[in-house]
Amino acid sequence: MFSRAIFRFVKAVRHVRFNSTARNQGRPSGFTDTLLGKTAIFTSGSILGAYLYEQDLNRKNKTTDSIAPSTLPLNMLDPPKYASDPELEEAVEKIRKVVKASDSVQPVVDNSSEQRESHSDTYYNTVHPSNKDQSPKYVVFPGSTEEVSEVLKICNESRVPVVATSGMSSLEGHFIATRGGITIDISRMGKIVKLNKEDLDITVQAGVGWEELADYLSEHNLLFSSDPGPGATISGICATNASGTNASRYGECYKNVLSLTVVLPDGTIVKTKQRPRKSSAGYNLNSLFVGSEGTLGVITEATLRLHVKPAVESVAVVPFKTIKDAATAVGEIVRAGVDLNAIELLDTNMMKCINKSGETSRQWSENPTLFLKMGAANKDSMKSLVDHVSQITKSNGSQEFQFATDDDEKTELWSARKVALWSTINQGKEENKDAQLWTTDAAVPISHLPQFLEETVAELNQSGLENTLVAHIGDGNAHSFIVYSHEQHQLVEDLVHNMIRRALRYEGTCTGEHGVGLGKRDFLLEEIGDSPVDLMRRIKLSIDPNRIMNPDKIFRIDPNDVAAEVHSK
Repeated sequence: MFSRAIFRFVKAVRHVRFNSTARNQGRPSGFTDTLLGKTAIFTSGSILGAYLYEQDLNRKNKTTDSIAPSTLPLNMLDPPKYASDPELEEAVEKIRKVVKASDSVQPVVDNSSEQRESHSDTYYNTVHPSNKDQSPKYVVFPGSTEEVSEVLKICNESRVPVVATSGMSSLEGHFIATRGGITIDISRMGKIVKLNKEDLDITVQAGVGWEELADYLSEHNLLFSSDPGPGATISGICATNASGTNASRYGECYKNVLSLTVVLPDGTIVKTKQRPRKSSAGYNLNSLFVGSEGTLGVITEATLRLHVKPAVESVAVVPFKTIKDAATAVGEIVRAGVDLNAIELLDTNMMKCINKSGETSRQWSENPTLFLKMGAANKDSMKSLVDHVSQITKSNGSQEFQFATDDDEKTELWSARKVALWSTINQGKEENKDAQLWTTDAAVPISHLPQFLEETVAELNQSGLENTLVAHIGDGNAHSFIVYSHEQHQLVEDLVHNMIRRALRYEGTCTGEHGVGLGKRDFLLEEIGDSPVDLMRRIKLSIDPNRIMNPDKIFRIDPNDVAAEVHSK
């Protein structure tokens, strides 16, 4: 027994330095914190010391070894182990047997270079694959929740990494296959399941595009709140908690999800809720999966809360001398309790860009400009609303107040907001066909908007880079579009990081609606600290112990993942 005790004691002594570091990181401190442990160290090398340590260890094992911490720091993990190439091929052969062929010519299990590349990256990503291995080996196109379940069962058993996609319009590297494996593309799952018009909700498969859904609901005078970038689907909107121009009135995605069907990493199918507008039954699983960016499972179906379109809706365009004046006016509108359908801001550069593009039928004032959507129950209510908003903007230095009097004018006035991104891209490409576009977002409390926007725009303009700014300013969310060349990458990265840290200093967030993905993992740590991220990691590994679901997104899951998206502070 003494020989075994001596061996274990020597091993423990080698571990002392580790324990002193671990104590600072919140780990259990081990035997060095006990009297017997310290006695063992002072009698190092002696049989008595080894014996005392052995007795102390046995006592501690009986009481504490089974107690796991509530959070999961990264340094407590071993590196994940994923399928070898032969094991992946074996799993794919099983997948071929469970995913039924579609009517289209497209294979349901595809490893063509075209599909692999298109599911690895896009022009809009702010983070790009660092090597050719960061792309899926296969792309799988299931046609139902049950097929997704069977695919995930196989992948979990074989430890095959999985990235779920559909619209692929996300910006922060969300669908980069950092570990190879397979990509599950649910774009085949695009059915509208059931409209419950009386209850103002709708159930859809998660591959339905929001634009398609908007067209369908428009026939019923209804709308779903989220209107993000073109091509986005319900699954991606839910996965990133996306929103868009409607959020200032109707709220972000999570506020408009009644129920989700999610396939967990082991293939278990979970329906989070029933359809009522309110429920206090158990954990709010909807909000666990909304914003999880595909790291906890695959969303295959959603029941969404709908809103009735206003009986009367119109648009106002209001230019200001300074961006600070425009932001101050918005703060006053919000605090006055004026409920507008959308409150958007385009900065001076964006207005110049739109004029230059010729994308709209009129020339606009080249100043910071608010684009306001206003809804009311009738014309009298609309007139009262317009008068109120006009007075607020005028008192904050607006230069004019253009108000649409008919549908054609409403479409024309709002058209400038709709072409903002494309105008920036086209102008950048005209000046340099190889130009890159970095688009990022951050959000701050309304009271900090004037300072945040003024400082952000000033720094971007001082850089000399082509840039424009659009803000969902009604809820404090600003987006910058920066055009740059390959040689200017470091400069634009520094500018974006400054913008994000500025938002954090103003008690804001590193992302209002784009999500974390790969690009903002370190900023999430800066924003909320280690413990909340460690808690997220604990939840992740409780649901996905093999770490197969969209690895490396939101936070690190591998202690050997030392690549930093954020340079030295």
